Amino acid sequence: MEQLFNRKYIIQGLFIVIAIILLAKLFYIQIISDKAFVAAESNVLKKKFKYPARGAILDRKMRVIVQNEPVYDLMVIPNEVKSFDTLALANALDISVDDIRKNMRKARLKSNYQSTPFSKQISVQSYARLQEIMYRFPGFSTQDRTIRHYPDSVGGQLFGYVKEVNQDDIDKSDGYYRSGDYIGKSGLERSYEEFLRGEKGVVNTVYDAKNIPQGSYADGKYDINAISGERLISGIDIQVQKLGEELMTNKVGAVVAIEPSSGEILAMISSPGYDPNLLVGKSQGNNYMDLIGNPYRPSMVRPIQGYYPPGSSFKPIDALIGLQEGVIDPNMTFNCPGYYMAGNHKVKCEHVDGNISMRRGIARSCNTYFCHVFQKLITKNGMKNQRQTYQDWRDKVAKFGFGSKLDIDLPFEKKGYFYNADHYDKIYGKRWGYTTVISQAIGQGEITATPLQIANAMAIIANRGYYIRPHLIKAMGDKLLVKKEYVTKNYVGVDEKYFEPVIDGMQEAVNSAWGTAVLSRIPDIIMCGKTGTVQNSRGKNHSVFIGFAPRDNPKIAIAVIVENAGFGSTYAAPIASYMVEKYLNGAVSGNRVAQVEWMKNQNLLPLLIDKSKKLKLTKADSLIIRKTDSLKRINDSLRLKAATAKRPISAQLVKKPTITIKSDPNKK
Repeated sequence: MEQLFNRKYIIQGLFIVIAIILLAKLFYIQIISDKAFVAAESNVLKKKFKYPARGAILDRKMRVIVQNEPVYDLMVIPNEVKSFDTLALANALDISVDDIRKNMRKARLKSNYQSTPFSKQISVQSYARLQEIMYRFPGFSTQDRTIRHYPDSVGGQLFGYVKEVNQDDIDKSDGYYRSGDYIGKSGLERSYEEFLRGEKGVVNTVYDAKNIPQGSYADGKYDINAISGERLISGIDIQVQKLGEELMTNKVGAVVAIEPSSGEILAMISSPGYDPNLLVGKSQGNNYMDLIGNPYRPSMVRPIQGYYPPGSSFKPIDALIGLQEGVIDPNMTFNCPGYYMAGNHKVKCEHVDGNISMRRGIARSCNTYFCHVFQKLITKNGMKNQRQTYQDWRDKVAKFGFGSKLDIDLPFEKKGYFYNADHYDKIYGKRWGYTTVISQAIGQGEITATPLQIANAMAIIANRGYYIRPHLIKAMGDKLLVKKEYVTKNYVGVDEKYFEPVIDGMQEAVNSAWGTAVLSRIPDIIMCGKTGTVQNSRGKNHSVFIGFAPRDNPKIAIAVIVENAGFGSTYAAPIASYMVEKYLNGAVSGNRVAQVEWMKNQNLLPLLIDKSKKLKLTKADSLIIRKTDSLKRINDSLRLKAATAKRPISAQLVKKPTITIKSDPNKK
């Protein structure tokens, strides 16, 4: 009996303890903590993401070159939408009722329960109208964000563009992205996405039964502030960049300028280019398709993706390796009768130079001289060992950055090609030697490089033997980048003493009466350079120039390639000189201003030819295609030509970049 009595009190005590615990918990939940209230009232609380301002990008002089502008998106949670006045919403957004229905169908396909974009980047006027009537549209809300703006309207391929994420972007991300977010897709916007995007915030907003916001819940106690993206400071000089793009208008090619001492990119021009503002806003998709369809391929980033034989700009590198290997000295001469015989193959030279040494050979760009240098390099270990000696030579050239990526801070860089001995073994077996690959002596044949690689080789010569990896961004926020690769000196294995005689020749190329680069002279500045005329099997030769200035303590190294422009001295050399003078002095001087304007107006775009009728479209046929022009402009030109032709013709655009013009069989 006593045992039962004790058990009763134990059970009662246990119930009392549990009751006390439950009451204490209830008191804490209801009085001390309001987390449960948040959960209980979640039907009137909405989490709204606060999108951070994307980090701005500045040039080397702290001028803003990429900034933000505010825009608004109308968002919808389809499952919360009630019957609403479609006409009223259409009028507020300034779109049609059919657009309202179409947008709703798209939103339902994405998700019925998540907030998804209904109408993106609505105008300020539409936003103001919506705020007055939002209570009439349950399930709808507005979302403010920013979009990119490029005040100088240059550098499209350089800066890249920002676009809404796709499912692949979401799947590959760290959980940061949701449907409707934006991400850098190309250029610097892509390379530095994690720094530029910032961190999203969250605002918990209380809505009443009429869907009218009543302010932040608990005075913002549970809100998270958005953190803006990092500000990036680039090495770009935007004024030099603008001048370069203007000089390359209506031309196909690339320009890369580097500060040799730091590896910072001063200018990077890909031509034809485009205004990056075209890939912002509601017309982004249509403008993107126009760029993709342009036969001159403005979407291609030629400085890091274009493949060009370096041509005569390669000759100083062969001279340096020849000096280092001891097969030549600066005073050694070779006879130039206007050609070089490589077995039964004749390599032509532009001049008959007679006996010529290295300094004059560089200044005159003598093919014969450099074929002799190449012969000595490849045969220095005997005729039977040419294969291995070629491979050794190839590896020494590769240290200058040819045949591999330089890993610039831009996506989609290509490496060019520079074949090793195994490649020739597959083609020729063991029966090949220097005469087989003699074209490489003058930078032709089976060697191609990107303009970035060619400019970097010029920086190596300016530095007398080393380079620092080229890069576009030098600081984030107020902190300089301290990446090891941006301060490491990469030596190329040529002693400093051998650079001076080569640079002597490059100085003469610009400043002597017999030099090939006299059009690159700059008043009161010693420019050292080398022209190149690159053979092109598909049309007129390419015009190439490499150079640096001033000779002592160089501040800028530059490479210019203008496709289908002929001699390097005619177009590439003067373009380089104008940009170098602009960078060093801040302006182009004297009568050179008129020369700059003349160059800007030169149209060197390759003509598009009908192969069946051989009917050329002249430059007067509206083929002066500006940066942002598309195939539509070309088609308009063709229609004009068809309308004015004596024999009626119809024009049809086919695969880029060829245009076919066909006779109309129904007309005479």
